[in-house]
Amino acid sequence: MSPSLSSTFMNYFPLNDILPRAATEQGGVISGDNPSKYNPDDPYKLWVIQVVLILVTSRICYLGFYKMRQPRVVAEIFGGIILGPTIMGRIPGFSNTIFPEESLPILNICSTIGLAFFLFFAGLEVDVRLMNRNMRASIAVSVAGLVVPFAFGFILALALYREYIDPSINFGHFGLFTAIGVGITAFPILCRMLVELGLFDTNLGVVVITAGLGNDVVGWILLALAIALVNARNGITILYMVLACIGYALVFLYPVRWAFRWIARKTGSLDNGTPSPLMLTSTLALVLASSFFTDIIGLHPIFGAFMAGLIVPHDNGLSIAIMKQLEGIVMNIFLPIYFTLSGLKTDLGLLNNGKAWGYTILVCIMAFSGKFIGCAAAAKYMGFNVRESGAIGTLMTCKGLLELIVVNLGLQAGILSPIVFAMFVFHALLLTFITTPITALIMPEKYRLRLLDSASSSQTTLGVIDPGIIDALDGEEKARGLNLTKPTDPEPPLEKSREETRDNRVSSEGPTHSEERDQIPRPAEMSNV
Repeated sequence: MSPSLSSTFMNYFPLNDILPRAATEQGGVISGDNPSKYNPDDPYKLWVIQVVLILVTSRICYLGFYKMRQPRVVAEIFGGIILGPTIMGRIPGFSNTIFPEESLPILNICSTIGLAFFLFFAGLEVDVRLMNRNMRASIAVSVAGLVVPFAFGFILALALYREYIDPSINFGHFGLFTAIGVGITAFPILCRMLVELGLFDTNLGVVVITAGLGNDVVGWILLALAIALVNARNGITILYMVLACIGYALVFLYPVRWAFRWIARKTGSLDNGTPSPLMLTSTLALVLASSFFTDIIGLHPIFGAFMAGLIVPHDNGLSIAIMKQLEGIVMNIFLPIYFTLSGLKTDLGLLNNGKAWGYTILVCIMAFSGKFIGCAAAAKYMGFNVRESGAIGTLMTCKGLLELIVVNLGLQAGILSPIVFAMFVFHALLLTFITTPITALIMPEKYRLRLLDSASSSQTTLGVIDPGIIDALDGEEKARGLNLTKPTDPEPPLEKSREETRDNRVSSEGPTHSEERDQIPRPAEMSNV
């Protein structure tokens, strides 16, 4: 066969593609495969290494922070900072080997799933019936806790914008993100701190919870507006986005809510307070579909997930039962990935001079002062004494998870620079860290006991408040075994006593996930205090 004929034949009949080739070895590490090397066709191995490292690091950190009565989110962010460019990232090849850039999208998907379901849980906890007690004082504290910090936030934005933000970034967008970050209160962690301090079922606790809930709702609305403004290219786009959001909310809060309640009733879940398999599947589909819709209209999936939580019925504790079915894998795997990714994005090494640290301290002072002054002054005006007003002001400064969501969205949108992002992460950690000890200093135990006795004598007990609120959505701190229809029922005999739980916590193994939750008094215990 001539060379030209041979080449023509090979063009039409490529034998290299037809004839069998040597198969690649499938022996894994036995054949010399490196599991830490990212393979886009098989990313599972590196993902497992990343997740295990994240969970182990955050858990080790929590063993120390737990003894300081700090929420788990602080330990998880701190673990991310350790694994990130601040510490471990300075080891040559560590970040490129364990957290290569091409592998981060998979972690981002996991973190978004965790965050969406966390906001779904937050929506499950919103119960407007809680706002019926101490309404005037709660509204006053909530409004003051937004207006004053927002003013402080815009003043802070002026200083930061000149020094650290590219002039091409719209100042209004930056100022709005800064004001929301300064003004928002971490409602889930706030509930946990009130239980820890023994203030949950006092008038002070009710005011703080209701005001924090109001802050959260307004904060999410403003955050959705901020994202719409950033993502929209012109005014007509913003108008269409707003109209789409309004239409979505109306459809979701009425026909979708009615349909979901009909499914709950037909499956018997509404009467039994226990979700059936069909009910659980419907709930998962609801969360994913709702988060998908808010994502495609230019918002973020978390808003759709939050709305999904709002329409789940509270009858017979169904919302809490659904949460128990889903919370394990979300709180123990997916959500820690989100917090750790926040730490991985944080390079405290950028705060490498006196000016940077000076602005970081300014961020902390302005954020704390705005919340404290506004809320404490409103509480004093509404009749609380100086100690109680100071405690309310301090508790409302708690940041935690929601602050991190805001600054992460700002970083993703290109509104915040990496150094400003590091400042806000540091300020969120610091303010969350100091909230409990400062409140305990302002309100020593004898004053807290006096408030509790006063609440008991006036029948302001947890039985008046929706018991589901005690599930503080902080992951490890949720109460187990809640029966919302019978808040005074005794605990199940198989549950550990609080003394046993406390003894277990000081063991060498450290607190376990379930033991941490058992520390929160159940309704039966709290009503007998």
